[in-house]
Amino acid sequence: MPVAEQSVMGIKSYQNQAENLVKNHLLADPLIPYSAIIAGILICRLIYDLTQSLSALYFKSYTCLNRIQRIEWNNRGMSTVHALFIAAMSLYFVYWSDLYADYRTTSAVTFRNSTLSTFTLGVSVGYFIADLAMILWLYPSLGGIEYVVHHSLSGIAVAYAMFSGEGQLYTYMVLISEVTTPEINMRWFLDTVGLKRSHAYLINGIVIFLAWLVARILLFVYMFFHVYLHYDQVIEMHAFGYFLVFVVPSVLAAMNLMWFGKILKGLKKTLTKKQ
Repeated sequence: MPVAEQSVMGIKSYQNQAENLVKNHLLADPLIPYSAIIAGILICRLIYDLTQSLSALYFKSYTCLNRIQRIEWNNRGMSTVHALFIAAMSLYFVYWSDLYADYRTTSAVTFRNSTLSTFTLGVSVGYFIADLAMILWLYPSLGGIEYVVHHSLSGIAVAYAMFSGEGQLYTYMVLISEVTTPEINMRWFLDTVGLKRSHAYLINGIVIFLAWLVARILLFVYMFFHVYLHYDQVIEMHAFGYFLVFVVPSVLAAMNLMWFGKILKGLKKTLTKKQ
């Protein structure tokens, strides 16, 4: 047998072994959700510590903050990294991956999942656990009851989608809204270091308005429309999953509208001062 042919057969053999490993072990591993949650918590701690170290080195204003402000600064650094990660992954799964594509008819869209989609949700659950723990520990310094409700509902919904494999598409649609978190955090950073009257603060406010309108208002409308179009598949879900698909996004949508009103009011106030 020629050497080239032997090489091709060898490569195919290794490929088959790798595929069997993924199929029989990784995909069937019941520890993946728990590993992802632990990884999410550990990553949050790592980002928190990195934010603390880098801020002390490169931001003079950081050293002038009091203890609670430093904790919130580090916490917002942590939430910004999570938001960038989960928003990017959510956009990938919803708009670029074919996992939830309508042309795939092998199973209902409400029951589709993969190892990567499950692991990604687990990392996000780890973040919600870590962040909620900090909010409760320092309550109400890092946020009031609305933050507790938001994180509790989000964490429960994401955890259910991760463990059950149901409704992951709608979970990712809602998680796209995390794209607004970096701008909200930037607003706090600018305000804290005394740049509330800067052009950067104004531009960031406009970005917040546009991002919030698209990701937390219009996208929720699209999600509910998608649920309407696929209601025959949604109704096949477990009763608790069915409940979460309607209740959690509805509560979050109401909170988003409330916050959007405050954002609009703040933006008008800022623009009036600039004139």
